[in-house]
Amino acid sequence: MTGRPKSGEFDLIARFFEPLSRAAPGAFGLGNDGALLTPPAGASLVVTKDLMVAGVHYPEGEKPAVLARRLLRVNLSDLAAMGADATAYALGLALPADVGDGWVEAFAGGLGLDQDAFGVALIGGDTVATAGPAVLSLTAFGTVAGAACLTRSGAREGDDIYVSGTVGDATLGLRAVQGGLAPLAPEDRAALAARFRLPEPRLALGAALVEIASCAIDVSDGLVADLGHLCAESGVAARIEADAVPLSDSARRALAGGEAAIADLITGGDDYELLFCAPPPTRSTVEALGRALGVAVTRIGATAAGQGVTVVDARGRPLTLGRTGYRHF
Repeated sequence: MTGRPKSGEFDLIARFFEPLSRAAPGAFGLGNDGALLTPPAGASLVVTKDLMVAGVHYPEGEKPAVLARRLLRVNLSDLAAMGADATAYALGLALPADVGDGWVEAFAGGLGLDQDAFGVALIGGDTVATAGPAVLSLTAFGTVAGAACLTRSGAREGDDIYVSGTVGDATLGLRAVQGGLAPLAPEDRAALAARFRLPEPRLALGAALVEIASCAIDVSDGLVADLGHLCAESGVAARIEADAVPLSDSARRALAGGEAAIADLITGGDDYELLFCAPPPTRSTVEALGRALGVAVTRIGATAAGQGVTVVDARGRPLTLGRTGYRHF
């Protein structure tokens, strides 16, 4: 990164960001004060927003293209948790003086790569200078049919609890990015780092679960913490089995080598997998859906009367956790 971009704000927009808006007719080439979004007839708009701050949400020195893709993906994951189809996004950047044109160009390139992959387009935003760390902000827009969406408040006593993919890779991946996990094989460290840097938003799964699941959330703060959010909103308790939580081979090797404990993996966060509940009669439907989409979907427990989340070991004994997940404040 070499100095403040020589280009002015409007030159930056024209060179790097306007091309990302061409697939969105309501973006007006980013030349207006706002954009027009027209949901399909009978659809509702779903809006979500996330921020990433250098040194807080990602290590300093991360590649700008990777940061752009991660920023877009974590927002798309929120849309997936609502069962929405992604359509567009707006971008806000507060950039420090050591960010040059090359950084901005690479960042825009990363956005272009993933917006094509996920079928979204840039419709607006803002770019400012800051004396502090870089702040990357993105607002994502999606649609659902009518008002049919997934929420956090629909779980009922006796529902099955499921999670997609694997859990704990991202918290290990952050350690790998920061130079940790040296005893692991290089390929394991690389696989875990990739899971932290480029989470996979489960958009197709979320959309398909609208007619099946009773509630859903994406795992951002940690499996236990986010399940706690579902329980609080739904007025139920949850009991999950630590041995049932799906782990990648790399994470299992980290556990076997003493590089982490299961408590670290279920409270670490940044997995961006879907955590959801569904009534027991839909169990075969959920399993078939996972197979059809090529996404592992694992039942890890059930809801019950009461409040809070209990994690038990293979003998049914409650585990003592030092924390439930990431805290922003």
